Amino acid sequence: MEHKAGFVNIIGNPNVGKSTLMNAFVGERLSIITNKAQTTRHRIMGIVNGDDFQVVYSDTPGILKPHYKLQDAMLKFVDTAIIDADIILYVTDVFETFDKNKDYLQKVKKANVPVLLLINKIDTTDQQHLEELVEMWQKELPQATIFPVSAINKFNTDAVFNRIKELLPINPPFFDKDELTDKTQRFFAQEIIREKIFLNYKKEIPYSCEVEVEEFKEMPECTHIRAIIYVARETQKGIIIGHAGSALKKVGIDARKDMEAFFDSKVMLQLYVKVQKDWRDNEQNLRYFGYKQQ
Repeated sequence: MEHKAGFVNIIGNPNVGKSTLMNAFVGERLSIITNKAQTTRHRIMGIVNGDDFQVVYSDTPGILKPHYKLQDAMLKFVDTAIIDADIILYVTDVFETFDKNKDYLQKVKKANVPVLLLINKIDTTDQQHLEELVEMWQKELPQATIFPVSAINKFNTDAVFNRIKELLPINPPFFDKDELTDKTQRFFAQEIIREKIFLNYKKEIPYSCEVEVEEFKEMPECTHIRAIIYVARETQKGIIIGHAGSALKKVGIDARKDMEAFFDSKVMLQLYVKVQKDWRDNEQNLRYFGYKQQ
């Protein structure tokens, strides 16, 4: 029996639902989700296995105009995802038009691999508007196969998955069949904390934060996690901590609950806050946090 395997890379502008789709396809909550742009910073792989196939999905940061070296590094993840894809899932939604970040759309047009264009959030529009969008995208990306979907309701995602399996090239598996992702438990602990920062703070604060898990120790009765939240300026430290530590405590409680569900273990979580001045524009810091190669 022939075995198929390939890299299916999800790209698109911020807030179109790439991470929700990734989680729907993988069947696990690997990518953090908020209603704010630029929540995803890394390229995150999720692996789906069958007896005769392996799909390696990649969730990528949203395409944006960079203002920091961090955002430059995030766009490099997108560039790589376009280059090494066996199949590209280009995600848009019912609100955006094709002229947003057209330079990346041109890169998708030039890609010599199958392109599936997913129009997400169709549960928020009517049939006439959807038909107009499909017609517009057929003209703009004539080589793509278009799938109207609702990631949050998992509508039409099975049809996308079936088409992906048809298009997969013949390859042996790239990862062990029992693997779910290429990321470590520490990484997901960091992402869960970062998600709670996005959900609990406003304006610039979440974008100025980075999380490092200093200790991840699995014990028989409990998993001990010690993490540092880095901020870019001294004034942000007080905002993260809050009055008498109340804001930081809430982040810790919310994160611990999700970690216990994710790791299927009781979790003891300790959070600390440190200032790493202007880390988003510091090459050494970006390498340390895994945004650039060492």
